Amino acid sequence: MGARSKSRKRALDILYSADVRGESINAALADEAARNAADPKRSNSWEYAREIVVGITEHGDEIDELIETYAQGWTISRMPAIDRALLRIGIWEILFNDEVPDSVAIAEAVESARVHSTEDSAGFVNGLLGRIAATRA
Repeated sequence: MGARSKSRKRALDILYSADVRGESINAALADEAARNAADPKRSNSWEYAREIVVGITEHGDEIDELIETYAQGWTISRMPAIDRALLRIGIWEILFNDEVPDSVAIAEAVESARVHSTEDSAGFVNGLLGRIAATRA
């Protein structure tokens, strides 16, 4: 697994744990920062994971509005928590990180959905992120 993929997984863990525990993303990020300081061998995935999570907190309302707009019949609260986190990461990379090609952001999110979520999630994530990426063209 590449460095950015590990970072995405770490960001996913932070977002997912905050969502499931009902705590703020900032609190979950602070907990992960403490873990990172205690375990320096994990530091190679930390910087980009932190960048993702901070970016999502800065643009959260806009990202969630896009999810609601493009989800077609699904509200954010009805989605599995893991799918919400994957979509937030994918949208942040598509819209706010010019270093990552849209196709890579989508492929990474879809693969993560295949591994970590429901049977239908990969197609759902692919379709939603694809529609959002198409609006940028």
